[in-house]
Amino acid sequence: MPRGKPAQDTATLAMALVGYELERQKIEDKIREIKRSLGMGGPSATKAVVKSAGEPVKRRTLSASARKRIATAQKKRWAEHRRNLAAQNS
Repeated sequence: MPRGKPAQDTATLAMALVGYELERQKIEDKIREIKRSLGMGGPSATKAVVKSAGEPVKRRTLSASARKRIATAQKKRWAEHRRNLAAQNS
């Protein structure tokens, strides 16, 4: 007689696994449905990084001056935010 778990436990676990996989699929389908209704799903939201011919899409890069302008604007927004918080806490 083999030691360890009996064969019945293995069958039960296999059946449980199938059931859980079905539940997971249902949940993933619901998540996709909700994302689609929120406008987060679909082909426009999940743009492929690879062209249809298998070529990678060339990503646009920002110039150094553009990155500097963005960083300056963000720092200005955060400074304004901190001033507003300080005014509220005073």
